[in-house]
Amino acid sequence: MSLVLDLRGDGLPTVLHWGADLGDLTQEELSQLAEAVTMPNMPGCDDVVPRVSLLPEHGTGWPGQPGLTGHCQGADWSPLFTLDSVEAEGSSARIRATDRTARLGLVLEAGLTASGLVRMRAAVRNDDPVRPYTLDGLMLALPIPDAATELLDLTGRWCHERAPQRHPFHAGTWLRETRGGRTGPDAALVLAAGTPGFGFGHGEVWGLHIAWSGNHRILAERLPTGRPVVAAGELLLPGEVILGPGEEHTGPWLYAAHSDQGLDGLSARFHDHLRARPGHPHRPRPVVLNTWEAVYFDHDLDKLTLLADLGAEVGVERFVLDDGWFRHRRDDRAGLGDWYVDEAVWPSGLRPLIDHVRALGTEFGLWVEPEMVSPDSDLARAHPEWILATGGRTPADRRSQQVLDLTHPEAYAYILERLDDLLTEYDIAYLKWDHNRELVDAGHSPGGEPAVHAQTLAVYDLLDELRARHPGLEIESCSSGGGRVDLAILERTDRVWASDCNDALERQSINRWTGLLLPPELVGSHIGAARSHTTGRTHDLAFRACTALFGHLGIEWDLTRASASERAELARWVSLHKQLRHLLHTGRVVRVDHPDPALWAHGVVSRDRTEAVFALAAMATPVAAHPGTLRLPGLDPNATYRLRPLPPATRPPAWNGEPPPGAPRTASPCPAASWNTSASRSPTSTPTNSSCST
Repeated sequence: MSLVLDLRGDGLPTVLHWGADLGDLTQEELSQLAEAVTMPNMPGCDDVVPRVSLLPEHGTGWPGQPGLTGHCQGADWSPLFTLDSVEAEGSSARIRATDRTARLGLVLEAGLTASGLVRMRAAVRNDDPVRPYTLDGLMLALPIPDAATELLDLTGRWCHERAPQRHPFHAGTWLRETRGGRTGPDAALVLAAGTPGFGFGHGEVWGLHIAWSGNHRILAERLPTGRPVVAAGELLLPGEVILGPGEEHTGPWLYAAHSDQGLDGLSARFHDHLRARPGHPHRPRPVVLNTWEAVYFDHDLDKLTLLADLGAEVGVERFVLDDGWFRHRRDDRAGLGDWYVDEAVWPSGLRPLIDHVRALGTEFGLWVEPEMVSPDSDLARAHPEWILATGGRTPADRRSQQVLDLTHPEAYAYILERLDDLLTEYDIAYLKWDHNRELVDAGHSPGGEPAVHAQTLAVYDLLDELRARHPGLEIESCSSGGGRVDLAILERTDRVWASDCNDALERQSINRWTGLLLPPELVGSHIGAARSHTTGRTHDLAFRACTALFGHLGIEWDLTRASASERAELARWVSLHKQLRHLLHTGRVVRVDHPDPALWAHGVVSRDRTEAVFALAAMATPVAAHPGTLRLPGLDPNATYRLRPLPPATRPPAWNGEPPPGAPRTASPCPAASWNTSASRSPTSTPTNSSCST
């Protein structure tokens, strides 16, 4: 991976190259590169063809989206910076610049991570001694080659997160904005531009991600007068950031990845980066039992202790008590904000349940939704001024709840005190941290000033403070499912809940595309009941378990209603996951570009390529009667592998019972079926150039 910046001249640095590794270039070769990418002047254009800098400026003649937008009381709205200094350290640089006319200071940070990601951000400072500067937007950009003619990003909704959409990259601006105060189930996640027909395992791709959990914008722009670019930044509401004299605003980090091995190569860079973090979870990910789809709001100690017993029998390592444990919470219309254990339901507190769970050798976790408040709650009645609102009106209820204004110091202190007390009183190893409504009319009282930016920072501070007070505490980012998935929230949490939908057919797609950014160990994936809570579809246990196997495995199923044979089969799947999680949670994720869209295949290959595990799923009825052979990507082409089906799925599903003796062990052509296979390098293998297929 190479990122080459041109620091010649007195303006902001421009990007000469972002992409494949160019090696160690001499000064002469760098000059030749600069000449090679300089476009000739054309009739009707500027005398000097503008090159886009990390912070695009209209003042240079750049006709596209500007990087910095704002003004000083209506003036100085088009900044033009002069380079002051460059501080280089390793593979990173800090660039300082000044606009002496607008009296603005700028700091750009850009560099490469060890995994080959570009990491960059910007900070702007108001140097005017008197006038305030209204900041409307701060966005950084990277140019991409003209060969990138296709775009891919993600969209979605509740229970159908991260649906891919793909289209040609024509002239104009492709802009995605999120205004719901959180990353959003419809977020682009990674905006990818690539060569024609790029797929999981082929093509050249450039991708951009913004590490921010609030409002944001991300775009791809192709202009007739300049190179195409990808850019992103925080979306600021009107008047949300006004810099007084000497004040500074720092934007979020952007992460950009290049791959000449398709989307899987792009993902590998993000996965490697996350796994290299000091705070990345390195111990085996505990198998979870979550109580939500087992008991909902019906909290009964005897039922829950039995559920914990049955969970321990099948191999559960973490028991999570979901919504319904606190005061007034008998349904989803009341109680949020009253974070005290409900004495009517739990007369002896949570200790009897926690003691029972811990005696089983199982960790205990608890569901919370600290950023929300129910209008029907003691908290809302006592402090209506703690609700985010603007214009003298209360926002329309969503899910019978409002957003608690954590920019109020008293509201912040109350939530911190309640959570800290719970974590101090009880042996809680894990918080499932939910966030079930968007921020609408999100103003800070009494004036109603926009508060999404400050609210996002307050949530970060709250998470940071709790983890500092309780070392070892793990937190899950849940936001009505997968509504808050980004690298900033993952600096403070240990996994995400990808979706409230446990339907295995839906989860095949949700998990696949969440994996574009996140490695499997950070993606919660649960085995639900046979009949899905959210879709009503029915799937057999093998398909449900095989789908969940490749993430951070959990169970969300009333095991008291499962038969003994179902629990025995479930225990075998949990055992298989425990055998494989050293591979699943450290290896490289690969996805198959299968010619038949009805058949999906994916796998994880160990770092040394000595072993791998793959799954083949029939997502619909294929047109062909026989699926044919399947190429397994990521393996060593000079090794011979032994392939075997993995128990419990020792034989593939078929249309009518078991296949006849001697029949090829291929995947079933029926919808919603899956089959696991393991590949391990033979200890007596000899080099071969043959492709490996099943």
